[in-house]
This record gives sequence, C-alpha cells and structure tokens, in this order.
Amino acid sequence: MREFPRPRIVLSRCLELEACRYDGGIIRDDFVRRLLAHVEVIAVCPELELGLGVPRPPARVVREGETLRLLQPDAGRDLTSSMTDFAHHFLSSLPAVDGFLLKSRSPSCGWRDVKVYGSGNSAPARAPGFFGGAVLQRFPSHPVEDEGRLRSFRIREHFLTSIFTRADFRYVLADGSPRALVDFHSRNKYLFMAYHQTLLKAMGRLVAGQTRRSFADTVDQYQPLLHRLLERPPRVGSYINVLMHQMGYFSPHLSGAEKEFFLDALQQYRQGRVPLSVPLALIRAMVSRFDEPYLRTQTLFEPFPPDLVDIADSGKGRER
Repeated sequence: MREFPRPRIVLSRCLELEACRYDGGIIRDDFVRRLLAHVEVIAVCPELELGLGVPRPPARVVREGETLRLLQPDAGRDLTSSMTDFAHHFLSSLPAVDGFLLKSRSPSCGWRDVKVYGSGNSAPARAPGFFGGAVLQRFPSHPVEDEGRLRSFRIREHFLTSIFTRADFRYVLADGSPRALVDFHSRNKYLFMAYHQTLLKAMGRLVAGQTRRSFADTVDQYQPLLHRLLERPPRVGSYINVLMHQMGYFSPHLSGAEKEFFLDALQQYRQGRVPLSVPLALIRAMVSRFDEPYLRTQTLFEPFPPDLVDIADSGKGRER
C-alpha cells in the first residue's frame, strides 16, 4: 500500500475540534472526523481569537454604502478592524500549508455564500466572510473548501487530490534533489495528464531540462504550473483519454472480449452509470496481471488514502 504524506491544512476549530460556535455548539461531520487521522491541522476560530467568548452574540456581515462591515448587532460592536488585523497577522505567520477547510457560511470563516445584510427589508446578498475572504486574497492558488461543499463526491475527491499532491511536493522541496522531482513527476504523470495535458507537457520539459538550471530555478517555475494544473477537477473525457492511453500497454495481450468489456465500462462511465473506480479497477487488474511496473507506481489509481472514500460514495454526488 502506498505511503501518503500528511497534508498541512488550516481547519475551522468548530469542525469536529471544539465547541466554539456562537451558540456554544460544535459541528459534527463524518468526513472531517476521518480526515483528521491523515492531516496535520492548524486550527483557527477567528471570533474566539478576538476574545468574543462562547457563547456570544452572533456576528453578521453588513453593507454600509460601498463598504462591508463585520458587526455584532446585539452587542453593538464593530469587529471589522480587529478581524481584518487578525486575519492579516494569522495568515502572514502560517508555515507552508496545503489547503484550507473552513466553516461554511460563517461571517468570519465562510469563503463564499455568506449573507450580506443591507438596510431596510432588502434581501441579503452573498460574499466571502472576513477571514475567508482574506484567505482567498492571500492564497489564491490554494485549495479552499467548506464542509458543506465537500458533501459532493467530485468536489471532495478534487480537494483531497489537491492537498495530498501538494503535500507530496513539499517533500520534494525538502529533499532538494533533482531526482526527487523526477520521481514526483513520473509517478504523477497520468494523474496530471487527466488534469491538464498542456501543463503536464510544460512541467515535463522543466524536469527534463534540469541540467541547464539549478534545482531552485526549476522548482520556482514548476510549482506555479503544478498549482494551475490542480485548480479544477478533470473532466470525464480527460479521464477516458488517460485510461485509453493506459490500455495501450496491454492491448496486444488482450482478447477481443476483454477489450470489449473494458470499452463497455468506459462507456458506462461516460454516461454516468458507473463511477470512475470501475474502469480504474479494470486497469489495475491488468497492471497486476501483466506486471507493469511503471503503471503500478501511478498516483492516478490512489491519489489519497482509500479510507477517505466512503462506500456510499460510489457515484453519488458526482457532478458532471
């Protein structure tokens, strides 16, 4: 079984860690609980850090003219400046992190869909919370999610792939050797191909040309491309192209019936009738049967720990 790195993530403290919500509650979430066993956590509750206490009067984002403010109406407090200062100092002091998992719709931690209240009876608009918005500004290329969106299998799979791949790359940076970068790029080849073939080729040229520049120069150019590649999840068609490419390793050794069976599984995946795990399992069986060493190391088959995939996920929540 593959040994996985431990991503370092910033996690809202109220998610499975501490009863620090404004009402004194804690958010229970099965996925977050399982994730905790595999990650290094930097916990944060911005409102608690401001000394607001538990429980506390709820805060809300309010629009005053062209300005957004963070207020505690029941306490008559304006938290805008103190929250802005806290976010700046906290985010500036972070070590290298691989992603953020924040409380959804929180006026502080929410990074999208936070209610913005106006004057009178106007319907609330939506915007990032004060801390969540600061995260987006300071870490625009980092994976940022909330526990609500992670109920979607596709979003959760992409988030996990991103944070574990980024953690793996931190190990490359810590190693500091060209060989470590070659190994990283090689074992991620088909995963990166599914994500973005053009960026994969550009990254491959950097790795192949390491002898013409220093390791530091190479990774300085490679890392932004890696982050761009991981910005969006792969499309169904991209996965199918990669799987067809991999089948090419074994095609001369397969019977007509075996090829037809595999192609039928791909078609069912294209139509959304089976999850990606079905054709992937068929390819993995071929890897084992024909003892293909290069494909055996590919992260495409297992980009994150398998116990983070629930059996109830088999296709549910997969947005196409």
